[in-house]
Amino acid sequence: MLLLPGAPDGQGTAVTRALSAASVICQVEPVGRWYEAFIKRRNRNISASFQELEDKKELSEESEDEELQLEEFPMLKTLDPKDWKNQDHYAVLGLGNVRYRATQKQIKAAHKAMVLKHHPDKRKAAGEPIAEGENDYFTCITKAYEMLSDPVKRRAFNSIDPTFDNSVPSKNEAKDNFFEVFSPVFERNSRWSNKKNVPKLGDMNSSFEDVDAFYSFWYNFDSWREFSYLDEEEKEKAECRDERRWIEKQNRAARAQRKKEEMNRIRTLVDNAYSCDPRIKKFKEEEKAKKEAEKKAKVEAKRKEQEAKEKQRQAELEAARLAKEKEEEEVRQQALLAKKEKEIQKKAIKKERQKLRTSCKNWNYFSDSEAECVKMMEEIEKLCDRLELTSLQCLNDILTSTTKEEGKAAVEKQIEEVNEQIRKEKEEAEARIRQASKSSEKSTGGGGGSSKNWSEDDLQLLIKAVNLFPAGTNSRWEVIANYMNLHSSSGIKRTAKDVISKAKSLQKLDPHQKDDINKKAFDKFKKEHGVVPQSDSAAPSERFEGNVLFFFFFFFFSFLSRWEIFNVYIYISRLLGIGPVVTIIRRIKCSID
Repeated sequence: MLLLPGAPDGQGTAVTRALSAASVICQVEPVGRWYEAFIKRRNRNISASFQELEDKKELSEESEDEELQLEEFPMLKTLDPKDWKNQDHYAVLGLGNVRYRATQKQIKAAHKAMVLKHHPDKRKAAGEPIAEGENDYFTCITKAYEMLSDPVKRRAFNSIDPTFDNSVPSKNEAKDNFFEVFSPVFERNSRWSNKKNVPKLGDMNSSFEDVDAFYSFWYNFDSWREFSYLDEEEKEKAECRDERRWIEKQNRAARAQRKKEEMNRIRTLVDNAYSCDPRIKKFKEEEKAKKEAEKKAKVEAKRKEQEAKEKQRQAELEAARLAKEKEEEEVRQQALLAKKEKEIQKKAIKKERQKLRTSCKNWNYFSDSEAECVKMMEEIEKLCDRLELTSLQCLNDILTSTTKEEGKAAVEKQIEEVNEQIRKEKEEAEARIRQASKSSEKSTGGGGGSSKNWSEDDLQLLIKAVNLFPAGTNSRWEVIANYMNLHSSSGIKRTAKDVISKAKSLQKLDPHQKDDINKKAFDKFKKEHGVVPQSDSAAPSERFEGNVLFFFFFFFFSFLSRWEIFNVYIYISRLLGIGPVVTIIRRIKCSID
């Protein structure tokens, strides 16, 4: 803001109009290197600090170009221009000390210096003899610049750098000084890597991750090295397309072979280093010790776990044993109580039965006839066998508290109920047997003897044959079938399968049906041989009503020989008083003998 000077004493200051802004008209034109740098940064959208680094880099390159000192190649004048492939282009331009690290500016400057010094016109003016055409050694300088100024051709020449050491140290060379031997080898081979930031070999204190990253990098090494410079023939010199294709095919095969040899060399280098690396041995020992420690820890943990499981199992076994002993003790006590109760009940039943027999005996079995007394005795025995304790007690109470006639009526009523019960059980058993017989015949099914009815004679013949030919006889069931076919009067031919099926069905029969079969057979035998029937009290069928006796003889005979069975039959017939049976058995025995 522009300030006005103060008014003198007695005078005032007044403002008549607003002051306008001061303006200066002048034209400014930006010039200079800093303005150019600003324009570049603005166009490339980069910061000033980055541009300063670029500028410093350019300045450093200019300083390097200024400080570049060319090495004179002493054999330059003796080079054969026709053999340019075998010459060292860097040495020809005087860059033998820089080689692949030389920049394009350095190559250009070196070529300029060599041209100024060795150009044919310069030498001709100095009085030196000049070779004609391309035979002059100056052609080698031109060829060297042509190869090194082209990035593709330079890369091809760098791949077969004659000064590069391709040797690979052996395992024995690095036995004591591993890092001193292998570190420079990996350092010089890292120039072939397509990837930057090649990891270093490191030292003895390198971590496992660093070592692992180093060997992973070199085992997966990506090399840019190629061998097109060594192509024996140039396809540009071919006269036709087919010849160019053939040359290119030959060159590709040769390059692939050299590339394979190069990768084998790198792999050999890495393998040798890995096998000699003391850090790998240290890591392996540490890993082995770690695994051993983990293994011991696992074994110890497993042992403790097994011990805990064994203790738990022993505790469970002990608890189970105690529980089982307790349960067995309870069962034993219950069995003792049940046995005592059973004995008490048995004694009570025995007492009541004896009381019933005594009461009936005192009243002469309610009859004056001897035959009726015997029959009543048998019925009383049935009552003793069939009635339970409560029924016996009620019957004995009636007999002790009533007259003879009332007691007889009560006994006869009880006898009728027991006989009716026996009859019903017998009918049910017969029905079950018939049903089982029908089902067995259906199951055996098919034509032949198994589907035909078995008569009582055939059943008796089967029982006899089973007893005649006991277990252990060779082809027992075939022999039994032949025996039945020979002696059967029905004319039905039986097979071994039919005989086995019927024998099994007979074993499953109800004891009552077996008793009926035996009784019918015995009655038939009496009719055929004229045996005089005896009294009911002495009937053989009643003597052998027991089911146990039939099973005993059936299984007992199956273990005897035929001659022992005959002797048993004779002994039983004598006991039963059946003389004709004894005579028949003796005749059969004599005929067999």
